Amino acid sequence: MNIKKEKISDFSVIHVDGRIDTINSTTLETELDQLHNRGEMKIIIDCGDVKYISSSGLRIFLNAQKKSINSRGELSLCNLPLPIREIFDISGFSSIFKIFNTLEEALDQKK
Repeated sequence: MNIKKEKISDFSVIHVDGRIDTINSTTLETELDQLHNRGEMKIIIDCGDVKYISSSGLRIFLNAQKKSINSRGELSLCNLPLPIREIFDISGFSSIFKIFNTLEEALDQKK
């Protein structure tokens, strides 16, 4: 898994490429924890290049969402490939997250 970070306006954007599984999910968790610890309030995870997500990966997303809610921030997802979106739908995670079709839509969101 590769992670690229960028700041766009008020948003911290994390671009994830590859598999989010037991072996490497802690890398993503560390990146998200660092953003929360720095007080970043608006985080977008761009999943456009995610090939696979395991239950460990879903747990990382859920924990990051809880931290965002507790800090009165917001965590959004965008560009979920269809197989990943289906996993979010089946697991019920689609109702937990703000999910946008594109990064541009996520950046244009209103509070």
